[in-house]
Amino acid sequence: MEAYSKPKPENWTGRESDQNLYLHQKIRFLDIESLAQAQIKKSDIVFLGYACDEGVKRNKGREGARMGPDAIRMQLGKQPEHLSETQSIFDAGTIDCNDGDLKKTQRRLTQTVKTLLGMNVFPILLGGGHDIAYAHYNGIKEHLKSQGGSKTIGIINFDAHFDLRSNEDGANSGTPFYQIAEECEVEGTAFRYMCLGIRKDANSKVLFETAENREVTFVENEHFSMHYLAHDLKIIQHFIKEVDVIYTTIDLDGFSSAYAPGVSAPSPLGFAPDIVMEVLKIIIDSDKLISLDIAELNPSLDIDHQTAKLAAGLIHFIMHRLDYSNQD
Repeated sequence: MEAYSKPKPENWTGRESDQNLYLHQKIRFLDIESLAQAQIKKSDIVFLGYACDEGVKRNKGREGARMGPDAIRMQLGKQPEHLSETQSIFDAGTIDCNDGDLKKTQRRLTQTVKTLLGMNVFPILLGGGHDIAYAHYNGIKEHLKSQGGSKTIGIINFDAHFDLRSNEDGANSGTPFYQIAEECEVEGTAFRYMCLGIRKDANSKVLFETAENREVTFVENEHFSMHYLAHDLKIIQHFIKEVDVIYTTIDLDGFSSAYAPGVSAPSPLGFAPDIVMEVLKIIIDSDKLISLDIAELNPSLDIDHQTAKLAAGLIHFIMHRLDYSNQD
Protein backbone atom coordinates (compact mmCIF):
# COMPACT_ATOMS: atom_id res chain seq x y z
CA MET A 1 0.00 0.00 0.00
CA GLU A 2 1.35 3.39 -1.02
CA ALA A 3 2.10 5.87 1.81
CA TYR A 4 1.84 3.27 4.55
CA SER A 5 4.52 2.51 7.13
CA LYS A 6 4.60 -0.91 8.73
CA PRO A 7 4.84 -0.99 12.54
CA LYS A 8 8.31 -0.38 13.93
CA PRO A 9 9.35 -2.51 16.92
CA GLU A 10 11.88 0.19 17.90
CA ASN A 11 8.94 2.44 18.87
CA TRP A 12 8.05 -0.04 21.60
CA THR A 13 10.82 -0.20 24.18
CA GLY A 14 11.13 0.01 27.96
CA ARG A 15 12.24 -1.89 31.03
CA GLU A 16 12.73 -5.60 30.54
CA SER A 17 10.98 -8.08 32.78
CA ASP A 18 10.83 -11.87 32.89
CA GLN A 19 7.18 -11.50 33.90
CA ASN A 20 6.25 -9.36 30.88
CA LEU A 21 5.13 -6.47 33.05
CA TYR A 22 5.28 -3.72 30.41
CA LEU A 23 3.23 -2.87 27.35
CA HIS A 24 6.19 -3.08 24.97
CA GLN A 25 6.36 -6.76 25.92
CA LYS A 26 2.64 -7.27 25.23
CA ILE A 27 2.35 -5.50 21.87
CA ARG A 28 2.08 -7.52 18.66
CA PHE A 29 2.43 -6.25 15.11
CA LEU A 30 0.09 -6.22 12.11
CA ASP A 31 0.64 -5.38 8.47
CA ILE A 32 -2.61 -3.87 7.19
CA GLU A 33 -1.74 -5.10 3.69
CA SER A 34 -2.26 -8.67 4.92
CA LEU A 35 -5.00 -8.38 7.54
CA ALA A 36 -6.77 -11.44 6.19
CA GLN A 37 -3.99 -13.59 7.63
CA ALA A 38 -3.91 -11.80 10.98
CA GLN A 39 -4.63 -13.75 14.16
CA ILE A 40 -7.04 -11.24 15.67
CA LYS A 41 -10.02 -11.97 17.84
CA LYS A 42 -13.09 -9.99 18.84
CA SER A 43 -12.44 -6.96 21.10
CA ASP A 44 -8.68 -6.92 20.53
CA ILE A 45 -7.25 -3.39 20.53
CA VAL A 46 -5.48 -2.18 17.39
CA PHE A 47 -3.40 1.01 17.20
CA LEU A 48 -3.25 2.77 13.85
CA GLY A 49 -1.23 5.93 13.21
CA TYR A 50 -2.18 8.92 11.07
CA ALA A 51 1.07 10.76 10.33
CA CYS A 52 -0.43 13.84 8.74
CA ASP A 53 -0.28 17.52 9.53
CA GLU A 54 -1.31 18.77 6.10
CA GLY A 55 -4.63 19.85 7.64
CA VAL A 56 -2.82 21.73 10.42
CA LYS A 57 -0.63 23.46 7.85
CA ARG A 58 -3.68 24.55 5.83
CA ASN A 59 -5.32 25.79 9.04
CA LYS A 60 -2.25 27.97 9.73
CA GLY A 61 -1.30 25.90 12.76
CA ARG A 62 2.15 24.87 13.93
CA GLU A 63 3.38 21.92 11.90
CA GLY A 64 4.74 18.75 13.51
CA ALA A 65 1.66 16.63 14.27
CA ARG A 66 2.81 14.03 11.74
CA MET A 67 5.37 12.93 14.35
CA GLY A 68 2.66 12.37 16.95
CA PRO A 69 1.88 8.65 16.42
CA ASP A 70 5.42 7.43 17.06
CA ALA A 71 5.89 9.78 20.02
CA ILE A 72 2.79 8.31 21.68
CA ARG A 73 3.93 4.75 21.00
CA MET A 74 7.32 5.44 22.59
CA GLN A 75 5.70 6.61 25.82
CA LEU A 76 2.99 3.96 25.84
CA GLY A 77 5.43 1.06 25.52
CA LYS A 78 7.17 2.03 28.76
CA GLN A 79 4.02 1.78 30.83
CA PRO A 80 3.09 -1.25 32.95
CA GLU A 81 0.33 -3.49 31.69
CA HIS A 82 -2.52 -4.81 33.80
CA LEU A 83 -4.55 -6.35 30.98
CA SER A 84 -6.23 -9.72 31.22
CA GLU A 85 -4.46 -12.67 29.61
CA THR A 86 -7.13 -12.84 26.91
CA GLN A 87 -6.73 -9.19 25.87
CA SER A 88 -4.34 -8.65 22.95
CA ILE A 89 -3.02 -5.35 21.63
CA PHE A 90 -1.63 -4.74 18.15
CA ASP A 91 0.23 -2.00 16.33
CA ALA A 92 -0.98 -1.87 12.71
CA GLY A 93 1.48 0.77 11.55
CA THR A 94 0.80 4.23 10.17
CA ILE A 95 -1.02 5.89 7.28
CA ASP A 96 1.32 8.61 5.98
CA CYS A 97 0.68 11.83 4.09
CA ASN A 98 3.91 12.38 2.19
CA ASP A 99 2.62 14.24 -0.85
CA GLY A 100 0.24 16.84 0.64
CA ASP A 101 -2.80 15.01 -0.75
CA LEU A 102 -5.07 15.21 2.30
CA LYS A 103 -8.12 13.79 0.54
CA LYS A 104 -6.26 10.68 -0.60
CA THR A 105 -4.79 10.11 2.87
CA GLN A 106 -8.21 10.45 4.47
CA ARG A 107 -9.74 7.98 2.00
CA ARG A 108 -7.04 5.47 2.86
CA LEU A 109 -7.69 5.90 6.59
CA THR A 110 -11.44 5.56 6.08
CA GLN A 111 -11.01 2.25 4.26
CA THR A 112 -8.62 0.91 6.91
CA VAL A 113 -10.95 1.82 9.77
CA LYS A 114 -13.83 0.13 7.95
CA THR A 115 -11.72 -3.02 7.52
CA LEU A 116 -10.65 -3.10 11.17
CA LEU A 117 -14.17 -2.62 12.46
CA GLY A 118 -15.31 -5.41 10.17
CA MET A 119 -12.94 -7.66 12.12
CA ASN A 120 -14.71 -6.73 15.38
CA VAL A 121 -11.61 -5.17 16.94
CA PHE A 122 -11.44 -1.84 18.77
CA PRO A 123 -9.33 0.72 16.86
CA ILE A 124 -7.42 3.44 18.68
CA LEU A 125 -6.09 5.95 16.15
CA LEU A 126 -3.03 8.08 16.87
CA GLY A 127 -2.81 11.49 15.17
CA GLY A 128 -1.86 13.57 13.44
CA GLY A 129 -4.00 16.67 12.92
CA HIS A 130 -7.67 16.75 13.85
CA ASP A 131 -8.59 16.21 10.21
CA ILE A 132 -8.25 12.58 11.33
CA ALA A 133 -11.85 12.94 12.59
CA TYR A 134 -13.44 13.27 9.15
CA ALA A 135 -11.76 10.12 7.85
CA HIS A 136 -12.29 8.18 11.06
CA TYR A 137 -16.01 9.01 11.19
CA ASN A 138 -16.45 7.94 7.58
CA GLY A 139 -14.74 4.63 8.31
CA ILE A 140 -17.26 4.00 11.08
CA LYS A 141 -20.13 5.07 8.83
CA GLU A 142 -19.02 2.81 5.98
CA HIS A 143 -18.64 -0.11 8.36
CA LEU A 144 -22.14 0.34 9.76
CA LYS A 145 -23.58 0.59 6.24
CA SER A 146 -21.92 -2.69 5.33
CA GLN A 147 -23.62 -4.33 8.33
CA GLY A 148 -27.07 -3.28 7.16
CA GLY A 149 -29.65 -1.46 9.27
CA SER A 150 -29.49 2.15 10.34
CA LYS A 151 -27.56 3.22 13.41
CA THR A 152 -27.10 6.77 14.67
CA ILE A 153 -23.48 7.73 15.31
CA GLY A 154 -22.88 10.11 18.20
CA ILE A 155 -19.63 12.08 18.10
CA ILE A 156 -18.11 13.13 21.44
CA ASN A 157 -15.21 15.53 20.98
CA PHE A 158 -13.00 16.73 23.85
CA ASP A 159 -11.79 20.01 22.41
CA ALA A 160 -11.42 23.75 22.85
CA HIS A 161 -12.59 24.24 19.25
CA PHE A 162 -15.80 23.31 17.45
CA ASP A 163 -13.85 22.49 14.26
CA LEU A 164 -16.94 23.58 12.32
CA ARG A 165 -15.18 25.89 9.89
CA SER A 166 -16.48 25.83 6.33
CA ASN A 167 -14.45 23.79 3.86
CA GLU A 168 -15.43 26.08 0.99
CA ASP A 169 -11.74 26.85 0.41
CA GLY A 170 -10.62 23.29 1.10
CA ALA A 171 -10.54 20.88 4.02
CA ASN A 172 -8.21 21.35 6.96
CA SER A 173 -7.89 20.44 10.64
CA GLY A 174 -10.63 22.94 11.51
CA THR A 175 -13.30 21.62 9.11
CA PRO A 176 -13.97 17.93 9.93
CA PHE A 177 -17.28 18.28 11.76
CA TYR A 178 -18.62 20.83 9.27
CA GLN A 179 -17.86 18.33 6.50
CA ILE A 180 -19.60 15.56 8.43
CA ALA A 181 -22.62 17.79 9.09
CA GLU A 182 -22.90 18.74 5.42
CA GLU A 183 -22.78 15.11 4.32
CA CYS A 184 -25.34 14.08 6.94
CA GLU A 185 -27.68 16.74 5.57
CA VAL A 186 -27.24 15.48 2.01
CA GLU A 187 -27.78 11.87 3.09
CA GLY A 188 -30.73 12.71 5.32
CA THR A 189 -29.08 11.25 8.42
CA ALA A 190 -28.80 12.70 11.92
CA PHE A 191 -25.78 14.82 12.80
CA ARG A 192 -25.27 14.12 16.50
CA TYR A 193 -22.25 16.02 17.79
CA MET A 194 -21.20 16.91 21.33
CA CYS A 195 -18.16 19.05 22.08
CA LEU A 196 -16.74 19.28 25.61
CA GLY A 197 -14.43 22.12 26.68
CA ILE A 198 -15.38 24.84 24.19
CA ARG A 199 -13.62 28.17 24.75
CA LYS A 200 -15.12 31.50 23.73
CA ASP A 201 -11.64 32.88 23.19
CA ALA A 202 -10.93 30.08 20.68
CA ASN A 203 -14.12 30.18 18.54
CA SER A 204 -15.59 33.05 16.56
CA LYS A 205 -19.20 34.23 16.82
CA VAL A 206 -19.86 32.62 13.44
CA LEU A 207 -18.72 29.23 14.78
CA PHE A 208 -21.09 29.52 17.76
CA GLU A 209 -23.89 30.37 15.33
CA THR A 210 -22.97 27.38 13.17
CA ALA A 211 -23.04 25.15 16.25
CA GLU A 212 -26.47 26.47 17.18
CA ASN A 213 -27.81 26.01 13.64
CA ARG A 214 -26.46 22.46 13.54
CA GLU A 215 -27.96 21.71 16.99
CA VAL A 216 -24.56 20.85 18.46
CA THR A 217 -24.53 19.93 22.15
CA PHE A 218 -21.61 21.56 23.93
CA VAL A 219 -20.22 22.38 27.36
CA GLU A 220 -18.11 25.50 27.64
CA ASN A 221 -14.72 25.19 29.24
CA GLU A 222 -15.64 27.24 32.31
CA HIS A 223 -18.20 24.56 33.20
CA PHE A 224 -16.15 21.55 32.10
CA SER A 225 -14.47 20.66 35.38
CA MET A 226 -14.82 18.36 38.39
CA HIS A 227 -16.71 21.13 40.20
CA TYR A 228 -19.53 20.79 37.65
CA LEU A 229 -19.19 17.02 37.20
CA ALA A 230 -22.74 16.07 38.21
CA HIS A 231 -24.22 18.70 35.87
CA ASP A 232 -21.92 17.70 33.00
CA LEU A 233 -22.68 14.01 33.38
CA LYS A 234 -26.42 14.61 33.07
CA ILE A 235 -25.88 16.33 29.72
CA ILE A 236 -23.48 13.63 28.53
CA GLN A 237 -25.67 10.72 29.64
CA HIS A 238 -28.67 12.24 27.87
CA PHE A 239 -26.62 12.53 24.67
CA ILE A 240 -25.43 8.92 24.97
CA LYS A 241 -29.02 7.66 25.37
CA GLU A 242 -30.03 9.35 22.12
CA VAL A 243 -27.47 7.54 19.89
CA ASP A 244 -26.70 3.95 18.95
CA VAL A 245 -22.90 4.05 18.77
CA ILE A 246 -20.30 6.56 19.94
CA TYR A 247 -17.17 7.76 18.21
CA THR A 248 -14.88 9.63 20.62
CA THR A 249 -12.11 11.99 19.59
CA ILE A 250 -9.67 13.70 21.96
CA ASP A 251 -7.96 16.86 20.75
CA LEU A 252 -4.97 17.42 23.00
CA ASP A 253 -5.08 21.19 22.47
CA GLY A 254 -8.24 21.22 24.59
CA PHE A 255 -6.13 20.52 27.68
CA SER A 256 -4.43 23.32 29.56
CA SER A 257 -0.89 23.86 28.33
CA ALA A 258 0.16 23.04 31.90
CA TYR A 259 -0.62 19.44 30.87
CA ALA A 260 -0.24 19.66 27.09
CA PRO A 261 2.37 22.17 25.91
CA GLY A 262 3.21 20.21 22.77
CA VAL A 263 0.15 20.84 20.61
CA SER A 264 -0.73 22.79 17.50
CA ALA A 265 -2.65 25.50 19.43
CA PRO A 266 -1.77 25.55 23.17
CA SER A 267 -3.65 27.49 25.85
CA PRO A 268 -3.25 27.82 29.63
CA LEU A 269 -7.05 28.09 29.89
CA GLY A 270 -7.82 24.54 28.80
CA PHE A 271 -9.32 21.71 30.84
CA ALA A 272 -7.65 19.16 33.14
CA PRO A 273 -7.23 15.39 32.69
CA ASP A 274 -9.39 14.40 35.67
CA ILE A 275 -12.71 15.55 34.14
CA VAL A 276 -11.84 13.85 30.84
CA MET A 277 -11.14 10.54 32.57
CA GLU A 278 -14.43 10.71 34.48
CA VAL A 279 -16.36 11.28 31.26
CA LEU A 280 -14.44 8.51 29.48
CA LYS A 281 -15.62 6.09 32.18
CA ILE A 282 -19.24 6.93 31.37
CA ILE A 283 -18.65 6.59 27.63
CA ILE A 284 -16.84 3.25 27.88
CA ASP A 285 -19.27 1.80 30.41
CA SER A 286 -22.19 2.63 28.10
CA ASP A 287 -21.02 -0.21 25.80
CA LYS A 288 -21.68 2.08 22.84
CA LEU A 289 -18.10 3.19 22.14
CA ILE A 290 -17.06 1.81 18.75
CA SER A 291 -13.76 3.61 18.10
CA LEU A 292 -11.54 6.41 19.42
CA ASP A 293 -8.72 8.68 18.36
CA ILE A 294 -6.35 11.17 19.92
CA ALA A 295 -5.06 14.10 17.87
CA GLU A 296 -2.87 17.21 17.61
CA LEU A 297 0.23 16.07 19.50
CA ASN A 298 3.22 18.06 18.21
CA PRO A 299 6.41 16.43 19.58
CA SER A 300 8.62 19.21 18.19
CA LEU A 301 6.97 21.61 20.65
CA ASP A 302 6.67 19.25 23.61
CA ILE A 303 8.47 19.72 26.94
CA ASP A 304 10.01 16.61 28.52
CA HIS A 305 7.57 14.50 26.45
CA GLN A 306 4.83 15.81 28.74
CA THR A 307 2.07 15.88 26.11
CA ALA A 308 3.09 12.50 24.67
CA LYS A 309 2.94 11.08 28.20
CA LEU A 310 -0.51 12.61 28.69
CA ALA A 311 -1.72 10.98 25.47
CA ALA A 312 -0.16 7.65 26.44
CA GLY A 313 -1.62 7.86 29.94
CA LEU A 314 -5.11 8.48 28.56
CA ILE A 315 -4.78 5.54 26.17
CA HIS A 316 -3.49 3.34 29.01
CA PHE A 317 -6.57 4.27 31.03
CA ILE A 318 -8.92 3.71 28.08
CA MET A 319 -7.68 0.28 27.07
CA HIS A 320 -7.63 -1.03 30.63
CA ARG A 321 -11.18 0.27 31.16
CA LEU A 322 -12.22 -1.43 27.92
CA ASP A 323 -10.61 -4.65 29.06
CA TYR A 324 -12.39 -4.46 32.41
CA SER A 325 -15.68 -3.77 30.63
CA ASN A 326 -15.17 -6.75 28.28
CA GLN A 327 -14.68 -9.10 31.23
CA ASP A 328 -18.10 -8.27 32.71
